[in-house]
Amino acid sequence: MLLYVLVGLAGIAGALLRYGLGLGIALVWEGSYPLATFLTNMAGSFALGYLTFRIGRNPRVHPYFMTVLGTGLIGSFTTFSTFTVENIQLLQTGRTATAVLYIILSLIGGLVMSWLGYLLGSLTRGKEEQRV
Repeated sequence: MLLYVLVGLAGIAGALLRYGLGLGIALVWEGSYPLATFLTNMAGSFALGYLTFRIGRNPRVHPYFMTVLGTGLIGSFTTFSTFTVENIQLLQTGRTATAVLYIILSLIGGLVMSWLGYLLGSLTRGKEEQRV
């Protein structure tokens, strides 16, 4: 039962972070490209890649911790559903090139960011293990 509560609380935090980031980006970005969702998903992909390798494989970390961070915080911070709706809206308003660019950059960017996070997590974890 505790895990459900912790995932829910982390989900609230992730949703609020996402909403705040969206508001902040809206202050400086007025273009048709859905920059807030794109940046949110890239940051989440990087963070999940990093945390999975850096923390997720550490036997000293309670298994709940990665569930809370990955499913709760990052899962509610990132959003596939908004990504899909924004693409449909772009297509319906005739901005096909922007939709295609958004899809390609999101898919490739998400994979690259996750890999970079995973790589950074492995590098920093290796340095930590050498100090112990």
